[in-house]
Amino acid sequence: MDNLKPLSDFFLAIEKDFRIGTTHIAIYAALLQYRAGKGFINPIKVFKHEVTPIARISSAHTYYKCVRELSEYGYIKYEPSLRKTQGSKIYFVHT
Repeated sequence: MDNLKPLSDFFLAIEKDFRIGTTHIAIYAALLQYRAGKGFINPIKVFKHEVTPIARISSAHTYYKCVRELSEYGYIKYEPSLRKTQGSKIYFVHT
């Protein structure tokens, strides 16, 4: 059950946060799933095209907007990559 703790903690944290919508939740859960596949490392290096299918979203704009907002709200720390060949870094703050 320890594997569910980050997701449970996230749901507790967003319980009263009206800024968080279903797409934020889908992306956060997809990032956790991606992280699990990488051995629970922190940070993860990720490309948009690796996460969007897991989150079931197709818009790049929506992905970047939600990831930036999750970072602004303090749920993750997002360091975008300026290179197409290098993934962006995403740190999980509450794990």
